[in-house]
Amino acid sequence: MLLDNVLIERLWWTLKYEEIYPKAYADGLALHQGLGDYFAYYNGERRHWALDKKTPAEVFVGGGGWT
Repeated sequence: MLLDNVLIERLWWTLKYEEIYPKAYADGLALHQGLGDYFAYYNGERRHWALDKKTPAEVFVGGGGWT
């Protein structure tokens, strides 16, 4: 259970400091669109150190796990 919390806390930190704070969205609609775009990037393009520099999509499709 503790590991689950660490992973979510890391995701929220990344989301806030890479997307939400730098862009300071004007309203909820813009934020909703921005989060959709960010998660598409996060899962499909952003390489993750914990995933051996693969994207989450690569790991999911390839059936690989964390190293």
